[in-house]
Amino acid sequence: MKIAPIIRAIQAREADGARIRFRLVHTGQHYDAAMSADVFTQLGIPEPDVNLEVGPGTQASQSAEIMARYEDLLGQSRPAICVVVGDVTSTMACAISGRKRGVDVAHVEAGIRSGDLTMPEEINRIVTDALSNYFFTTSATANENLRRGGVADDRIFFVGNTMIDTLLANMDRFIAPSLWNQLDLEPQSYFVVTLHRPANVDEGLSFGELLRAIGEGARCERVIFPAHPRTAKALRLVARLPDNITVVDPLPYLEFNFLAKNARAVITDSGGVSEEATMMGIPCLTLRETTERPETVTVGTNELLGADPRAVRPALDRVFAGEWKRGSIPELWDGNAATRIVGHLSRILGE
Repeated sequence: MKIAPIIRAIQAREADGARIRFRLVHTGQHYDAAMSADVFTQLGIPEPDVNLEVGPGTQASQSAEIMARYEDLLGQSRPAICVVVGDVTSTMACAISGRKRGVDVAHVEAGIRSGDLTMPEEINRIVTDALSNYFFTTSATANENLRRGGVADDRIFFVGNTMIDTLLANMDRFIAPSLWNQLDLEPQSYFVVTLHRPANVDEGLSFGELLRAIGEGARCERVIFPAHPRTAKALRLVARLPDNITVVDPLPYLEFNFLAKNARAVITDSGGVSEEATMMGIPCLTLRETTERPETVTVGTNELLGADPRAVRPALDRVFAGEWKRGSIPELWDGNAATRIVGHLSRILGE
């Protein structure tokens, strides 16, 4: 979702006579074949030039395998620059191998911080930014985080948000999932939930209390819960789900965002979902104490409720009463972030 618009922007420059040659590397960290194929097909991403096929494992074992296999690839064919996106294990591991091989690293979505070191993603962000040479940022807050860390202004490029590029490019392509008709859903008549953070789902008793609070707060309206594979395992520890919560398999990008766009509200612990909800003007309730995307709170439709289930009902009451803040669109969320990134890359590479 973050790399697709960058590839399109490179291809657009190529059509205008410029040329940046790129190699798309799939690490295999996200290894579900069907889900991976859905993303590539729906977003028009070309087949990867290389698939490292790392597969499942602990974060430490995945990091080690990605580093070793990417280092081997760099030894076979060395690029001028390594572009990494986001804050997943692959981001950090490829940045480490790139710098160890003497390759400059550019980090897309640099500088974001939650301040919560219990999140693996926060560690990935800090390590990646400590090693990167160039920093493409989504917000003024990210710029300031980098400056405080000693990054010079001439290495920071405030470009906007490639997740939003993808959302805007595909909004008219959203399609109703099969469950739309199966469950007789109608716009604004249901809620969407996504939960996967260890703090929310790893302990069966507290996870169950959270789900009960959501079910009760949603009153009689249906709650659709596409469950990440990790979350699906955690659900086995929950004694009983509220009757109005329907757990479904993860949905492809176009189907999930159709559901989110037509929901009364979204309840989540995902920073990416809070960005999409903000862009679509959907009330977003985030079940976390902090967020690495503060612009979704200060400008957008997102609010942090923390981890206390007792905070859910009052927040949902405000949604039902029509009292949720309307929000607006953060700076440079205009669908052109990838074009800016590729423009800067072209100058960095001397193209």
